[in-house]
Amino acid sequence: MPPPLPATVIDDEQRAVLERWVGAHETPQSLATRARIVLAAAAGKTNSAIARELGVSRPTVIMWRGRFAEGGPPALAETRPGRGRKPSISTAKVKAIVAATTQTTPPGGTHWSCRTMAEAQGVSPATVQRIWDAHGLKPHRARAFELSDDPRFFEKLTDVVGLYLNPPEKAIVLCVDEKSQTQALDRTQASLPMKKGRAGTMTHDHRRNGTTTLFAALSMLDGRVVGECLSRHRHQEFLKFLRTLDREFPEAELHLIVDDHRTHEHDNVDEWLERHPRLHLHLTPTSSSWPDLVERWFRELTDKAIRRGVFHSVPDLVAAIEQFLDAHNDDPRPFVWTASAEAIIEKVGRCEAVLETVH
Repeated sequence: MPPPLPATVIDDEQRAVLERWVGAHETPQSLATRARIVLAAAAGKTNSAIARELGVSRPTVIMWRGRFAEGGPPALAETRPGRGRKPSISTAKVKAIVAATTQTTPPGGTHWSCRTMAEAQGVSPATVQRIWDAHGLKPHRARAFELSDDPRFFEKLTDVVGLYLNPPEKAIVLCVDEKSQTQALDRTQASLPMKKGRAGTMTHDHRRNGTTTLFAALSMLDGRVVGECLSRHRHQEFLKFLRTLDREFPEAELHLIVDDHRTHEHDNVDEWLERHPRLHLHLTPTSSSWPDLVERWFRELTDKAIRRGVFHSVPDLVAAIEQFLDAHNDDPRPFVWTASAEAIIEKVGRCEAVLETVH
């Protein structure tokens, strides 16, 4: 008969670790049971009482008390070689599933599903899902992207990011863009309101009642937005909005961040800017409107005031946009740019390298 174990003694630090394991939802059940064994032993309970309480054998209680006495809490997390359930899926099969997921497509399809991959590899769909989860694979999802082919990409990006991180003294930086072709949509049937147990509903089809174009300028100083809804999206309307900005900010030097849409580079716009040297345009790279932070504000406008709205006419849509503008400007909060141009350029370089490898 083995000699009796000495009394289990734990200090405050060890107790905190064991109680954290017991209380955490993500702790494996086996580890939580071991921690409960040690805590119960430290409370003075006998091995037989602990075994009955936790539904384990008495030798199991004795083994983990002994392991804890030898190595403390880390010893409870160790699984000795040869112990535990043997893996039913070989490492080679896991690698084959991962390789097939990332490098091939199913016949007639663009991406694998759990069931198609399971059938092709001779395993269960649950096994495929576990392997995908472990490797962070989600074949059903895809993100849109586009690398700019602008030959002046680095120059333009550095210029824009420089305005965010180190704006000129006694100047105002404005992010300017147009939300064009915003539709006044009316639902074909009345929507049902939200109630307990049911989300609000709206019909999938709609009636189109016209469009408007919102010209907006987001101030990087205080987050205030100057907006104006116009019927069309041409250089004439852009010039009209520039005159509005000229009146709204009568004295300060203005640096306007805009994309390279043709309305912003029209000859008439250039001539007007020459006569108004207070205003300076800074173009974002081609196919890269994301550095223009007013796009972030447009997303809030769409999510909170337009997507679920019902508009019987264009004036109704314009009224809703103006109401959102007023509410935003009552408590404006500036958007803060943090990424450096060097970090962005490095990330773009990695993306280009990956694309060259793939193609």
